[in-house]
Amino acid sequence: MAKFIIHGGKKLSGAISVNTAKNSAVALLCASLMIHDEVVLYDVPRIEEVFRILEILESIGVDVTWRDEYTVHVDSSKKLTMEHIHKKATEVTRSSLLLFGALAARERIYKIYKSGGCRLGARTVKPHVFALQKFGVSIESKAKYYEVKNVPLKSAEVVMYESGDTPTENAIMAAVLAPGLTTIKFASSNYMVQDLCYFLNSAGAKIEGIGSTTLTISGVKKLTTIKKYHIMPDPIEAMSFIALAVSTKSSLTIQNCPLDFLELELEKLSVMGQKFSLKNKRVSENGKFNIVDIVISPSPLRALPDKIYGRPFPGLNIDNLPFFVPMLTQAKGRTLVHDWVYENRAIYYLELQKLGAHITLLDPHRVFVEGASQLKGNELMCPPAIRPAVAVLIAMLAARGKSVLRNAYPIERGYENLALRLTKLGADIIREE
Repeated sequence: MAKFIIHGGKKLSGAISVNTAKNSAVALLCASLMIHDEVVLYDVPRIEEVFRILEILESIGVDVTWRDEYTVHVDSSKKLTMEHIHKKATEVTRSSLLLFGALAARERIYKIYKSGGCRLGARTVKPHVFALQKFGVSIESKAKYYEVKNVPLKSAEVVMYESGDTPTENAIMAAVLAPGLTTIKFASSNYMVQDLCYFLNSAGAKIEGIGSTTLTISGVKKLTTIKKYHIMPDPIEAMSFIALAVSTKSSLTIQNCPLDFLELELEKLSVMGQKFSLKNKRVSENGKFNIVDIVISPSPLRALPDKIYGRPFPGLNIDNLPFFVPMLTQAKGRTLVHDWVYENRAIYYLELQKLGAHITLLDPHRVFVEGASQLKGNELMCPPAIRPAVAVLIAMLAARGKSVLRNAYPIERGYENLALRLTKLGADIIREE
C-alpha cells in the first residue's frame, strides 16, 4: 500500500483547483445503466472509487472507454451479464448499492455482493429497502450478498425513512422509469443528488423540486442518449483544501468551489475569526451550480461558542465535519464536535492526539477539541475512512517535523494525485509505494 512521507509545519502558497465530485461521478456512472444507449461524461475524476465502479460496469457487459484523460464514454446497450459482476470491486465500494435503483427497471433477478467502503460502524441498507420496496423492488439480505428481485415498477408516495444521499438517489432512479407520478418526501437535497437529477433530466427524465426535500417525478418510458454532461466540482474536496489552508495558516486560493454547498462551513469559520474572500463568481460547466474561488488569509482563530455538528443539506455537510477537527486544534479555546451520524467516526479523531492535539473523547459520537496546540510529526496508519484520513493528513502538514501516513488507499479513493498537487503549493510530501 502507498504511504505519504511529510515534513510539515511549512507555510503553503498559491492556488489549487477543486476536482469534480466523487459522489456525483459514481452516481452518474451507475445511472448510465438506465440509458440503453451512449453516455459521455466529462471531467470524470481519476480516483480509486471511480475505477472500482468502472470495473463493476465492465464486468457486467458495459462498454467503457476513456476518450481522453477525463472523458468517459459508456455504452450499456448490450444485454447485461449480472452473474459476472466483479466481486472484489463490489465488496470494496459501498457505491455499488446504487445498482439497486439503476437496475430497478432493467434486471429481473440478480445479486450484489455486500460492500465495504469507509469503516464507519453499522451502516444499514434499510433506508434503501424501505424506499425501493414501494416501487416493487425486493431486496433480501443473504450472508455475503443481496438478492434483488424486480417486478414491473409502479409509482409511489415515498417518505424517506432516512434522508440519506444514496437511498434518495436509488429512489429517484426507480421513480424515473416507474409509470405514473411519484412523490419523494424527506429526500436528501445534497449536491450529488442534485447533480444526478440534472443528469437524468438531460436524458429525458421529468424530475421537479430539485434542491428541495420534496421531489415530484413523472415516470417516462425510456431515457435518451447523453452526448455531453459535465460532472460538478466537489464541495468536500474544496472544504478539505480550505481546512488545509486554515490549519497551516497559509495564504491559499481554492479555485472552482461550489459555493451553495460551502456557505455554512464558511460562516462557521468566519465566527472563528477566519478571514477569506470570494472571487470570480460564475456558473459551473454543466450550467447548474454557482462557482467561486475562495481566497484564505492567515488568521488568529478562536473556538466556536457552540458545538459543531453535521446534518443533511442545507446543514453543515456530514462529510465536512472531520475537517473542522484539525482547524479547531489551532483555535484558542474548547469546542465540542458532535459526530452523531456514524457509530465510530469520532474515534478516528483521537489519532490527532499522536500529533500533539488535545482531544478528549466523551462518547463514541462526541469529542472536545482544545487549542491552540503545537502539532508535531509522528508515524500513523491511515484511518479506514476517507474524510478522517484526510483530516489526519491535514494535521500532519500543519505539524512540525516528519510524519509518515501509511496505507493511503482510503485517501486515494477520493483524491487524485494529491501529493503532487500539494507539492505545487510548497508542501513537502512524497508518495511512496
